[in-house]
Amino acid sequence: MDEEIKKRLDLQDELLKKIYISTEKTRKYFLTTIIMAIATFVIPLIVIIFILPWFINTYMSSLGAF
Repeated sequence: MDEEIKKRLDLQDELLKKIYISTEKTRKYFLTTIIMAIATFVIPLIVIIFILPWFINTYMSSLGAF
């Protein structure tokens, strides 16, 4: 009876380790996805904040030349 319980506990321990590894991979995947989504939104926003005033200024200057 003792051997059977130990064998079942060892099997459960092995399965728990596999579940933990799978969960960590999934967590890292989601974290990477979130970081990439934020980066694809924030980086263009920052670029627009700096480029748009320069573009408007250049456009207005070119209109004033005519």
